[in-house]
Amino acid sequence: MSEEMNQSEEMNSIEVKNFEVGDRVTAKVTKVEEKQVVVDIQDSKLDGIIPISELSSLHIEKAEDAVAEGDELDLEVLKVEEEALILSKRKVDAVKAWDTLEEKFNSGEVFDAEIKDVVKGGLVVDLGVRGFVPASLVEAHFVEDFSDYKGRTLSFKIVELDKEKNRLILSHRAVVEEEKGRQKQDILANLQADQVLDGTIQRITDFGAFVDIGGIDGLVHISQLSYEHVEKPSDVVEEGQKVQVKVLSVDRDNERISLSIKETLPGPWSDIAEKAPKGSTLDGVVRRLVSYGAFVEVFPGVEGLVHISQISHKHIGTPHEVLEEGQQVQVKVLDVNENDQRLSLSIKDLEEKEAEYDTSYEMPEETKGFQLGEMIGDQLKNLKK
Repeated sequence: MSEEMNQSEEMNSIEVKNFEVGDRVTAKVTKVEEKQVVVDIQDSKLDGIIPISELSSLHIEKAEDAVAEGDELDLEVLKVEEEALILSKRKVDAVKAWDTLEEKFNSGEVFDAEIKDVVKGGLVVDLGVRGFVPASLVEAHFVEDFSDYKGRTLSFKIVELDKEKNRLILSHRAVVEEEKGRQKQDILANLQADQVLDGTIQRITDFGAFVDIGGIDGLVHISQLSYEHVEKPSDVVEEGQKVQVKVLSVDRDNERISLSIKETLPGPWSDIAEKAPKGSTLDGVVRRLVSYGAFVEVFPGVEGLVHISQISHKHIGTPHEVLEEGQQVQVKVLDVNENDQRLSLSIKDLEEKEAEYDTSYEMPEETKGFQLGEMIGDQLKNLKK
């Protein structure tokens, strides 16, 4: 070994003794190997080595995944060897990170971070320390497969921080729900009755359908789904369907919104004069019987009155004598008034009037027992005389 090399080693040995475990140093990356990084320590002629396990708080396969040649790094001395220092980037990053993370946690700050890995039970984020996002805290809705989340950047809040246990739990769901809450309050503050909005059917119940109108749900009661009689909401709407709704009322204190789909549709009486012109014949169903007549539905939501005098050619005391609710009938339009939503109908005008005979008349006694032909024959004989 040459004298020059011996002198160099002696110098390194002396310089190494100037450092202790825990010291902080600044160094530049001079060489990136697969499982370690070589650095040139500032204000020193010493080299330092960073093992791959000390490069990041996350597991990495290659050193180049964490640093590149020329990078300047803040490092901590892990071990003092004869001619080099074993250093850690991870420890310095963690110390810096915990201070910053505690501030974010205490203030409730929302920040962005990249998803570094997808593991069993959730996602992993590198914030100088390993941050974990449990599957239940990723989204406000259920996610079956997180594989496409790796590499995405999401907004987070810290929901649990324990420096001693090196535990950092993050939530994207909290950010989403807070944003939804703000949107909900904004919408509630600006909603007014009679507004017409676009929405999406979110959920169907026995009593109606809940519609998302942009971050908040409103209820369309079953009676407001259609002008037609609806037995089940699922008969007329389905989840995911795009609809227009009209705001009926807003209860800001209880965060309840009443909506109507029916009132955004053309009314059943719209263009009724064209659909039921005077003199036309329509099929209908008897819906109600009252003392003065019968109400017959001829179109969904359109009922006309058959006055008792228009039910039958025969004299009747009440409509119940000849009609019953639910009965199918044919009616003739006598008069139509779209503005007043009135329709006058007749059943008897479509029935033939029976001939009226006086059944109280009796033939004279002397004609009884004679055939009509015999009587006519006798009269013909008299005419020939």
